[in-house]
Amino acid sequence: MNPSHPVARRGSALAANLGLSERVFASSADRAMAKAIDAGIERVEAGLVHEVSFADSIADVSTRYLLEAGGKRVRPMLTLLTAQLGAGITDDVVTAAEAIEITHLGSLYHDDVMDDSERRRGVPSAHAVWGNSVAILTGDLLFARASQLMASLGERAIRMQADTFERLVLGQLHETVGPADGEDPIAHYIQVLADKTGSLIAAAAQSGIIFSGADPTFEKPIVEFGEKIGVAFQLIDDVIDLSPQPEETGKVPGTDLRAGVVTLPLLRLAELARADAASADLLERIERDVIVVPQAGNGFDPHDTNTLASRIVPSKGTVDAIVAELREHEATRATLAEAHRWAHEAVAALAPLPEGSVKKALTRFAETIVERQS
Repeated sequence: MNPSHPVARRGSALAANLGLSERVFASSADRAMAKAIDAGIERVEAGLVHEVSFADSIADVSTRYLLEAGGKRVRPMLTLLTAQLGAGITDDVVTAAEAIEITHLGSLYHDDVMDDSERRRGVPSAHAVWGNSVAILTGDLLFARASQLMASLGERAIRMQADTFERLVLGQLHETVGPADGEDPIAHYIQVLADKTGSLIAAAAQSGIIFSGADPTFEKPIVEFGEKIGVAFQLIDDVIDLSPQPEETGKVPGTDLRAGVVTLPLLRLAELARADAASADLLERIERDVIVVPQAGNGFDPHDTNTLASRIVPSKGTVDAIVAELREHEATRATLAEAHRWAHEAVAALAPLPEGSVKKALTRFAETIVERQS
């Protein structure tokens, strides 16, 4: 593999980016583990380049598009890390890590269509380049390739892949439809995050245990850790969406907000608006001036002409100011606190694991998740 390849460069720096560096780990065993994970990520990167290549020219270009745009490779890194509780980074562990990341890539193509996102990882989204149909079919191709990889690992892997994929789809479905009458919208939202994000991160962590032959009693705490850190990860994304630094996030500040995509800051703001006039005023201005195309099922009526093309489009400065106001609002601070709470619970779930390099690294991983800025 060419070491100058952009995907390879992204992967080789991953362990350091997530705190798995020599300055964090004092012992020789800790440093050896970090080096092993770095080497494992290089193997995964090479495998990803191979596995998302297709003989069909259209499929080959579209499937490689988001892979080559980069990514943090959080999920495969987690697989390689938990594998250290067993035989380490075996061929099966690498295959599972590749399958998990390809599943994640496929979900991004679909998510961007559902959310009408214009950018992903700093580049135009696939549907903005090729249209919705090609983006959806590309996601399907990636899911098929991930399933082929998992099938090579046996029935247990196939079942885990199928169960995870079911939860990904249910999470997207429930996000699209929205909470039922009388259902707590915040509880509904957290469940969506658990299904759409937590389930795949949990599967990544669980794969490291299963395919390294680690003690099966480690699976339950590792899965709980993955589920909870997945929720924390997405809640931090909700805060990052409001970031004033698009050069780091790769998105215009308030991208989700402008598209009417429900996030916890928006839900917390609606909750506070019931008793706080200033919050109610901010919510009204968001609905009137910021949300461009409201999404069905999240509390905003997509057929309300007051919020669509018939309205007077506010200036960019007005929209940016409203996004900034929400960024500094109590609702966003509460979201950040909620993310830290989920991360703390994730670390607490690791109590049954043996003390050592892996537990230390998973704890640092959780801390890094809630500290990140992009």
